[in-house]
Amino acid sequence: MSTARTALETEEHQALRAAVAALGKRYGRDYMTTVIREGKQTDELWAEAAKLGYLGVNLPEVYGGGGGGMAELSIVLEELGAAGSPLLMMIVSPAICGTVIARFGTEEQKRTWLPGLADGSLTMAFGITEPDAGSNSHRITTTARRDGDDWVLTGRKVFVSGVDIADATLIVGRTEDARSGKLKPCLFIVPRDAPGFGRNQIDMELHAPEKQFELVLDDVRLPADALVGDEDAGLLQLFAGLNPERIMTAAFGIGMGRFALSKAVEYARTRQVWKDPIGAHQAIAHPLATAHIDLELSRLMMQKAARLYDEGDDIGAGEAANMAKYAAGEACVKAVDQAVHTLGGNGLTREYGLASLITASRVARIAPVSREMILNYVSHQSLGLPKSY
Repeated sequence: MSTARTALETEEHQALRAAVAALGKRYGRDYMTTVIREGKQTDELWAEAAKLGYLGVNLPEVYGGGGGGMAELSIVLEELGAAGSPLLMMIVSPAICGTVIARFGTEEQKRTWLPGLADGSLTMAFGITEPDAGSNSHRITTTARRDGDDWVLTGRKVFVSGVDIADATLIVGRTEDARSGKLKPCLFIVPRDAPGFGRNQIDMELHAPEKQFELVLDDVRLPADALVGDEDAGLLQLFAGLNPERIMTAAFGIGMGRFALSKAVEYARTRQVWKDPIGAHQAIAHPLATAHIDLELSRLMMQKAARLYDEGDDIGAGEAANMAKYAAGEACVKAVDQAVHTLGGNGLTREYGLASLITASRVARIAPVSREMILNYVSHQSLGLPKSY
């Protein structure tokens, strides 16, 4: 299946894409389904991707990273996804947490975390969503109060990926502004074994190596240096992580959509029940062509978002990242649906590995923010329409 990527990418990006695609091909969907079935983690793929420098490609060279940005990291995740073996923790560990620490962390925090995040020996989860807040981050009730030189965190989080395998979780809490008395967002590094930091696995229909958890922070005491960055720059620091999250979720969706589409195209090209293969019929060919177009358009917006972010345009990147995530989520769901439909009954068998993607593809529409909230963002921020809430 041809794809028009080369004209917009540098030779370095093309080489990275080809190299990661080769790595993904060595593992593929069979590896991922075996890991899921056996209840294991993608340790082998994670370690090899790290050794080759792919996991930390966005992190500063001085701390062991590749010195690139979201453009490079999104290529890695997309190509692994297109091979059928995406690494979900890439979205949170190097993309969100690594970026936030690299941009706003203290020198000690950078030295402590970035080399490990880059070489895969350390991972970090990210906790922002709460049971009673959902998409409304202004209702976050996890609070941090000072107690001498320490911070004490209290609250709950939900749908936090990979807490069981992460060395720490970057928690979004709120502190009280001394001047106004209002609560403002702040980010804290909470070690996995911190006293009072509990987790409960959520029973999900979604089948993935990375499990989802509800977290309880019961007076979790943290040292002063657990706070990331400036206490007064909370929103800036928060969105420094959320924009990469949206870009990487777009890469996740595009990769998954490409994998499903490639399976459908291969099947349509060879499956013959009449005189010609079923792919010769427009009722089969046109929906697949439409899915391909939508995925390519989504990648263009993802590339724009990554470039704006890497150039330091946080405002421009915010709009583009939201649009990319929206477009990729829609394209992914439609590509998976059409792929399953193309294969008919075979699309629901384990042999072809598409049925499980019906549930997985919804993730790109729902997380980390719903498509409706993105439409709210675009209508308010891009079009200047009044808020309805």
